[in-house]
Amino acid sequence: MDLYTVGKIIGARREAIGLTQKQLARLARLSRQSVQNLEVGTIKDLSFKRLSRLLAVLGLDFDSPSITARQKKRGLWMASKTSSVSYQYDLSEEMLEQSLATGEVPLGFEAHLGHLLGQAPIEYVVMAVEETAQHQQRLPAEIWKNVAHIATSLAPNRKELWV
Repeated sequence: MDLYTVGKIIGARREAIGLTQKQLARLARLSRQSVQNLEVGTIKDLSFKRLSRLLAVLGLDFDSPSITARQKKRGLWMASKTSSVSYQYDLSEEMLEQSLATGEVPLGFEAHLGHLLGQAPIEYVVMAVEETAQHQQRLPAEIWKNVAHIATSLAPNRKELWV
């Protein structure tokens, strides 16, 4: 598979989960220009490490970039469990989904959401946003706005990723 084809797959996947090129670039620690050039097919070379980060954020892999492996994962579950590590009470999948759908954090679970957005693997957040949008029948971009709102107050160390 060539870089042009990979770029088309990445662009389609990015749009499907409601990320802008700027957001994807930030999450994958790339420049927006690199993402844009990859998607339009004008990039000449991209290191394996950079491409791996980009694919990981999107839930894709190198076998042949597809979402088959991603669809087998339970992103909301993974994110809720990760956010509940070290806390007495668990943030349930339903509570996490509701928070992402509304931008409101349940009282007493601020630290959970702060941990998720401030320290958890980025791929977990991306999967949780994607699943929330599907379950709530909303555009992923709407959910990303809620993530940015929550991150502004609860994840100061990584809020620049989400806003």
